[in-house]
Amino acid sequence: MNILICNVGSTSLKYQLFDMNAGEKVLASGGAERVGAAKSSFYHNNHLSGTSVRCDAVFPTHREAISAMLEQLLDSCVDSLDDISCVGFKVVHAKGITGVQYLTDDVLRAMADFNSVAPAHNPPYIAAIRQFRALMPDTPLIGSFETAFHANMPPEAYLYPIPLELSKEHAIRRYGFHGASLEYLSSWTAEKMGRADLKLVCCHLGGSGSLCAVKNGISIDTTMGMGLQCGVLQNNRIGDMDPYIIFHLVEECGMDLADVKTMLQTKGGLYGMSGFVSNDLRDIQEAAKNGNIDCQNAIKAYAYGIKKYIGAYAAAMGGVDAVVFGGGIGRKSDIVRAMSLEGLEFLGICLDAHKNAVANGGDDISTLGSPVRIYVVDTNEEIIVARKAKALLEQ
Repeated sequence: MNILICNVGSTSLKYQLFDMNAGEKVLASGGAERVGAAKSSFYHNNHLSGTSVRCDAVFPTHREAISAMLEQLLDSCVDSLDDISCVGFKVVHAKGITGVQYLTDDVLRAMADFNSVAPAHNPPYIAAIRQFRALMPDTPLIGSFETAFHANMPPEAYLYPIPLELSKEHAIRRYGFHGASLEYLSSWTAEKMGRADLKLVCCHLGGSGSLCAVKNGISIDTTMGMGLQCGVLQNNRIGDMDPYIIFHLVEECGMDLADVKTMLQTKGGLYGMSGFVSNDLRDIQEAAKNGNIDCQNAIKAYAYGIKKYIGAYAAAMGGVDAVVFGGGIGRKSDIVRAMSLEGLEFLGICLDAHKNAVANGGDDISTLGSPVRIYVVDTNEEIIVARKAKALLEQ
């Protein structure tokens, strides 16, 4: 059973082709970047032969990028598109729908109903899924919603303090995201520690990031809400912020509401706090190292937010057995890990500075004898989606 997993961004497409009947072997991987720009790029890795292709291209829409992907797969891995059992997607949000779903018109309409709270994710996904339909009309398309991992949160964690009738009528609640990554991080840790009865704080930290309290394998709280604009600050999204700042900017500072919305989505977070130095933490860390105070404060604020949530989730679960870092920043930034965990020894979280500085995926970076384990993990969202798609096909 060959399952193609696609991760669609507003200007990107990434993919992996798995042979699920051969030990979940990756047959091919690749992607397109700068979709919609005057000059795009494309890369394809054939894991069977060990060969790679990388080239410039022109992809006005995702349709051209998808066509390039299918052409490479036919040239290198499959004899026919019929050899692909389904295409799976790590979809984000839909009104009244979660879990693993065939991407029917009803499901796409439910996704469109939440375009306003996932504007950077739902519209490009819906457009790309329709392009896949046109190019692969006989292939099942399956979506694994990022909200599913958080579906069993208790009411005290997911309810918002607004009139209850509004919450019920408009499906307003904390949903949470990054479900595939957080599920992988928690299941990896349970296997590593040989236990299912764990209290974990899982940290998916990347350009977009969230933390999750996982107790006995179940998400009981998470930092993101109905949308992706809360929790720890992100590369260019604000994270937690007093909502009345919005009213102040509009009513007293003369800003237009549409401009405020754009600012919250694209000019906040690390990008805004750094004085627009960059939305890439690596650039901000370099500037901070060279004495840029704004960049230093941006990193401090980011790590401080992570630290606060680790403490809060330890309190919510009545302790913590492990803190798990995944995602691009969680995996690669020893500075953020160190600053986020500094001062948490009272919780039994004891970081080994040397292990942290040289950490690779799968490493335990806690001190010898630390009551709480600290792991750095190469998260694998694609295999989680592939397994769920396979299960749905086999039902």
